[in-house]
Amino acid sequence: MIVIVLGGSLPVVASISDLVGLPLAALLGGLLTAVIVYGLSWRRGIEGYRLVLVGVGVGAVAEALTSWMLVYADITDAARATVWLTGSLNARGWEHVVPVATALAVLVPIGLLLAFGLGALQLGDDTARSLGVRVDRARSALLLTAVGLAAIATASAGPIAFVALVVPQVCLRLVGFPRPPLLASTVYGALLLLISDVIARTALPVELPVGIITAILGAPYLIWLLVRGNRA
Repeated sequence: MIVIVLGGSLPVVASISDLVGLPLAALLGGLLTAVIVYGLSWRRGIEGYRLVLVGVGVGAVAEALTSWMLVYADITDAARATVWLTGSLNARGWEHVVPVATALAVLVPIGLLLAFGLGALQLGDDTARSLGVRVDRARSALLLTAVGLAAIATASAGPIAFVALVVPQVCLRLVGFPRPPLLASTVYGALLLLISDVIARTALPVELPVGIITAILGAPYLIWLLVRGNRA
C-alpha cells in the first residue's frame, strides 16, 4: 500500500518501488510485520493466545493505516490499491508464476517436515518438551515458513480472502485427520482459487476480482462451521 499510494510523492518510497517492485515490497512488508508480531509476543517464549492477540492488534493498526492511505491517495492510486486489497489474478502472467513456484519448491517441503512436530505442540508446551520437541525453535520455524508462504501468495495476487480459513476445514472433514492436512489443503486451495477465478471471469457481465468470489463462497461455510461448533 505504501508503494502504491506514496510511491509517486516520496522519493525514498519511489526508489524502493523502482528497486524491488510491488510484489517484493509486499513480501518484505509481510516478513517485517511477522517480526513485529513475534517480537511483541515474546515473553520468555511464545504462547498461542498472546501471539493471536498481538497479531489482531497489529492487524488493526495496519488496517487503520491502510484506510488512511486510501483517503489520502489520488483517485487512480486508490482504485489500484482497492483492487490489490480485494485480491485479483488480473494481468498475472508467467513472470509472476516463477517466484511463487520457487517459493513453493523451497518452503512446502520444509513445512511438511516441520509438520511432524505439530501433533506434539497441540498437546501443550510442557508435554511437547517432555517428548523431546524444542518448542520455541519448532514454533519459530513453523511461523517463519507459514509467513513466507502467505507473503509470497499475497505479494503475487493480493490478499485473497477465506482460502486459508475454509480449505483446511474442508480437507479436515474429507480425510478425517486430527488436524488439517497440509498437502491436501495446498491442492484444494489451488482448486478453489481456480474455480473462483473462472466464476469471476465468466459468470457475470462484469469481471470481478477473484477475492470477491472466494469471500462469497467461503464466508457462508465458515459461518456454518461456527454455528455448528457452538451447538456442539
